[in-house]
Amino acid sequence: AVSRYLNGGSLSQEKRERIREAIEKTGYQPDAVAQMLRTGTTDHVGLIVPNISSDSVSRVTAGATRVLSEEGYLCLLANTDNDPEKELAYLGLFENRSVAGVILMATVLTPRHEEMLKNAPFPIVVAGQQFRQVPCVYHDDFGAAHDLTERVIAKGRRNIGYIGVIEQDVAAGLNRRRGVQAAMKDHGLDPSALVVVNSPFNVEGGRAAMAKLLEEMPQVDGVVCATDLIAFGAMEVLRQSGRRMPEDVSVTGIGDSWAGEYIAPHLTTAHFYYEQSGETAARLLLDIMAKKGAPGPIHQTMLGYTIVERDSI
Repeated sequence: AVSRYLNGGSLSQEKRERIREAIEKTGYQPDAVAQMLRTGTTDHVGLIVPNISSDSVSRVTAGATRVLSEEGYLCLLANTDNDPEKELAYLGLFENRSVAGVILMATVLTPRHEEMLKNAPFPIVVAGQQFRQVPCVYHDDFGAAHDLTERVIAKGRRNIGYIGVIEQDVAAGLNRRRGVQAAMKDHGLDPSALVVVNSPFNVEGGRAAMAKLLEEMPQVDGVVCATDLIAFGAMEVLRQSGRRMPEDVSVTGIGDSWAGEYIAPHLTTAHFYYEQSGETAARLLLDIMAKKGAPGPIHQTMLGYTIVERDSI
């Protein structure tokens, strides 16, 4: 009777009430591993993220865990520190732990990633990147970078530099750089003349990249940055060099970090709907898990963005 109560079986209301009272009195907790071995199911979902300290990653995580917890799932959080090898290691770990599914905030897609995504014994939804043949939720990185660059050009800027990230990260690296170059071409500027300096995903990287950009392009009057954190570091170096923003140089970021409203000048950026992307990825995973392996369409959802124009351009 207790087993039927815990696993949703048929039971009289009188017995249900007696078992409920006994559980509350004793504080009894069923053995999750034993339940999984008996039923072949688990209430755990893996969430693999590149950098939990990132504002965008924390917002995606908040959205995903909120939806999953509402449906009774517990999240096992794995932080990879932007290391693709750790992503693969955690996928292997979750396979051994028999999770119900995984949300992967991937950075790059290697042949080993493709193999593991294809052969995983549990459903996987990718957040933040568009991978072929994998359910995913991603952002319009190209469009956001294009629109921001157009606004910089509209301010009369012609000597544009770009501080990006590694292009193996297709979303934040390749697509955002291509968006900048497409906007330049649309406005009669030579996209091949774009000076590109790559940076890690942090303020310190933005500082170093901006210093290098000034060495290579002293006449720069517009700087588009792949992320807000990179932009914060770039702005600090520009101030130290005597450049005024926006009088001498226009600067933009991407991501709409909360700090952009408080630094001076306030940062112009693209707002991505990170919490919504986490919620959408979680609902997509729940839908796939509910189908228990039944074939169906591979859903790929691209979310829009909003340009937040502030003082920095």
